Amino acid sequence: MVRLLQIEFIKLWNNRASKVLITSYFVLLTSIALIAAIKFDIGPVKFHLAEQGIFNFPYIWHFNTFVTAFFKLFLAIVIVSMMANEYSNKTIKQNLIDGLSKKEFIYSKFLTVVSFALISTVFVFAVSLILGLIYSDYNEISIIFSDLEFLGAFFIKLVGFFSFCLFLGILVKRSAFALGFLILWQVFEGFVRGMLRWKVFDADATDAVMGFFPLNAMFNLIKEPFTRLSAVQNVANQIGEDFKLDYHVHWYEILIVLGWTAIFIYLSYALLKKRDL
Repeated sequence: MVRLLQIEFIKLWNNRASKVLITSYFVLLTSIALIAAIKFDIGPVKFHLAEQGIFNFPYIWHFNTFVTAFFKLFLAIVIVSMMANEYSNKTIKQNLIDGLSKKEFIYSKFLTVVSFALISTVFVFAVSLILGLIYSDYNEISIIFSDLEFLGAFFIKLVGFFSFCLFLGILVKRSAFALGFLILWQVFEGFVRGMLRWKVFDADATDAVMGFFPLNAMFNLIKEPFTRLSAVQNVANQIGEDFKLDYHVHWYEILIVLGWTAIFIYLSYALLKKRDL
């Protein structure tokens, strides 16, 4: 396992574009801390975003995992480019000639996917913990380490998404086309949602059906956190709105994403096994 990971990281580190994208990704994850610096002072109105409770424990785990998940596109580019380079540089053929089986090849790519997701999760945990210790109004140990389910969901979400990108990279062989296919699939899921809502189901039933589609399933793991903020709740109460939303991570949502992950990895192997390289 270690040998396979070493091979993959050597390839990535020797690719300048991958190095830039990976570095940019982790810089962006760190930049979440810049939100704390956002201030608006307009006459008597003083607004400091960090004072609105976004860095309070345990809310910070929800907020940061939701926001930083959007940066995953940087690593998605790395993953599809990684596969495109395997074909264009013929390193995949050389690896197989050197004794690496097709199963080991896919396993090495999956290990890379899991490594990216794990490092990202640890990184977000560290940044969130530091920000929370600085800005949170609640510093009791029991509060600090509650709601860590969002970090677990973040990890599974990244593994699922990167596995999808890996499959697309193998399927299409060209990074630009693979990313284009990813965008088209997002549009397709949006189209299906619109048609189901228009012609077949009500909103709740449509959401339930769309929860089985891969990108929607991954998005559903971490619900939007903004309506949890006390400031938003107070404004909603003043205008007669009452947000009664379920923000928890559910086991069946995790199973759906894990199921798609297994499907993408299996299809990646099946494609590679079938092709004459």
